[in-house]
Amino acid sequence: MRRLLGRFRYHILIFLAVIGPGTITAMVDNDSGGIYTYSAAGARWGYLPLWTLLPITLVLIITQEMCSRMGAVTGKGLSDLIREEFGLRVTFIMMTLLVVTNFTNVVAEFAGVASSLELFHVSKYLSVPIAAFAVWFLVVKGNYRSVEKIFLFACVLYGAYIISGFLVKPDWEKAAVYSVKPVLLLDRDYIYMLIGMVGTTIAPWMQFYLQSAVVEKGITAKEYAASRIEVVFGCIMTDVIAFFIIVACAGAIYSVAPKDIQTAGEAALGLKPFGQYAFLLFSAGLFNASIFSASILPLSTSYSVCEGLGFETGIDKRLREAPVFYLLYTLLIVAGAGVVLLPHFPLVKMILLSQVLNGVLLPFVLIPMLLLINRKDLMREWVNPRWFNLVTWITVASMIGITLALVADTIKGMWHS
Repeated sequence: MRRLLGRFRYHILIFLAVIGPGTITAMVDNDSGGIYTYSAAGARWGYLPLWTLLPITLVLIITQEMCSRMGAVTGKGLSDLIREEFGLRVTFIMMTLLVVTNFTNVVAEFAGVASSLELFHVSKYLSVPIAAFAVWFLVVKGNYRSVEKIFLFACVLYGAYIISGFLVKPDWEKAAVYSVKPVLLLDRDYIYMLIGMVGTTIAPWMQFYLQSAVVEKGITAKEYAASRIEVVFGCIMTDVIAFFIIVACAGAIYSVAPKDIQTAGEAALGLKPFGQYAFLLFSAGLFNASIFSASILPLSTSYSVCEGLGFETGIDKRLREAPVFYLLYTLLIVAGAGVVLLPHFPLVKMILLSQVLNGVLLPFVLIPMLLLINRKDLMREWVNPRWFNLVTWITVASMIGITLALVADTIKGMWHS
């Protein structure tokens, strides 16, 4: 009995030692763009989109586990491996696409900060510059351990969406039915929404950030089993929160009058008739998610680009040790916040576009991941099991197919207009 307790205590200590990268990466999925996408799906389509969360969760777990395993076994980030195995030209093209996509995501985060505080009559010209400086200062002046603790605390605050979902008192029977009943509609807006939901949940930047974070935290193949548990836990919690966001908006907005909401803040206002606490919790969750993700996304981009192009990376390094890393991080924050402050900028379209771009770019990240993780000379006995490969290749084919369907439908619409 004592030996069993000793082993249990040992595994708990190992889990606590590795907790961080998987949970943080997965939870940032529910950023302001994600919250808007889920809110818009619930407000416009009700409970219908809930069926996507089960397959999305499965794919999210598999892709995140693959990155965690590659980082632990090779001790290298994904960008680093892509440069070594596929050459600088391929890496440069991929990093360029990633920067463009991630920049739209950074803009979406600061738009989320602005819209969440505008609900309380705080001008974006005050909230956005303060938020931009705060996230910049946190990373530039902190170290990995202190920054990770703050990020983990931010993860806990996502529980606000679960509480707000219950306060709305939605139709739980419909929610349960449509969680397992696939509904496919040949509708351009519905297809656009599906791509956005996949893109916001399994974003390309996540694969790069998670693997880099695993490497920087020093997790090796020895601690990999505990790290895998943490990754799975983070992925499940992410989509539980997504479920409650959709359900809350379906119950509060769709059930009253289906509509296209323009911001996540509008979704929060839609909850107001169901009680002040539901409104406050949804709004607080939006602010937390936005400022949390505004820290992570520029950081992820800096990790990816600097690793891929051979520059020094890491928030444990000082400014003079990794100047390109911190310069890119700063530029993304300044430019992302600056765009939000422009008058008459189409923020809503930018937010949804950022999530759709994530979905379109995803296959181009998953393909090299699959090729790398199945190389025995690189991964040894840690190569993918066959069913991991099958699920991931089906995801790649599905995302390419959905994207082509969207393009074809768009061209058809332009042709007839």
